[in-house]
Amino acid sequence: MSDLAHAVSALRRFNRFHTRLVGALGGSLLGSGFTLTEARVLYEIATRDGWRAGDLAKELGLDPAYLSRILKRFAAEGWLLRARSASDGRALSLHLSAAGRAVFAPLDEASQAEAAGRLRALDETQRARLVAALTEAETLLSGASAAQDPAPVIRPHRPGDIGWVIGAHGRIYAEDYGWDIQFEAFVAEIAARFLREFRPGLEQGLIAERDGQILGSAFVMRESDETAKLRMVIVDRPGRGLGLGKALVREAIRFARAAGYRRMQLWTNDILHAARAIYVAEGFKLIAEEKHHSFGQDLVGQNWELVL
Repeated sequence: MSDLAHAVSALRRFNRFHTRLVGALGGSLLGSGFTLTEARVLYEIATRDGWRAGDLAKELGLDPAYLSRILKRFAAEGWLLRARSASDGRALSLHLSAAGRAVFAPLDEASQAEAAGRLRALDETQRARLVAALTEAETLLSGASAAQDPAPVIRPHRPGDIGWVIGAHGRIYAEDYGWDIQFEAFVAEIAARFLREFRPGLEQGLIAERDGQILGSAFVMRESDETAKLRMVIVDRPGRGLGLGKALVREAIRFARAAGYRRMQLWTNDILHAARAIYVAEGFKLIAEEKHHSFGQDLVGQNWELVL
């Protein structure tokens, strides 16, 4: 099966699952007496006052004659009002009456409760994964520009993050630099020590995230009362070009200063040019370097320090 055929099969399978999940195959959504299409039309008019019928038909991809029949039913029930459009006096805009809003409210509440009930079965990490997957699917299938994506945020680490950090290091350094699995083991040991010996207020994991998708990380770890170590700094491909490496390092420095450290140190290798450029820009100074053979490669390790 070709890649396209496999993708077509997967999308059709998900469509079948989703129509069953939301009750699209039945004649009454959540026992409301509305079909799925009628409920969607009601929702649009309730949440965005002033639709014109032609625009609403285009937005929902409905045949105008079919939409007209739905609107006539709503009007006959006393749920729909029509008024001259403020932007075009020749057109009529659509509004829900008080009776229409009274009908919409319990339907909206039932839909919210039904969705919340399904999501309560998932833990926090699973919900974050679901949000990220749904957002990614919407972006890819709609052709929305990446420029429309919300800005990433940097948050403290939480349970479940460290697995991503270890996996991202192993995957990215293998793909970009040919490092073997010993590097992933090396990062896993650092990560395990961070979790095992974590000192709140003196240590911090920083996670860059957008719509539930982790894009990068940086960790501040205590070396001594006066010295903090900057470790496990990485930005995955979807987060590159957004300035996240610089933002993560700056937030780590800010945390270290606030925690009372007098200096911050880090270890890196001379081939990591983008990372080294960030360290130089933030004021780190090279204090030592030496050749070594690690992770299946001949490398030049470097120690850098920033006086805080």
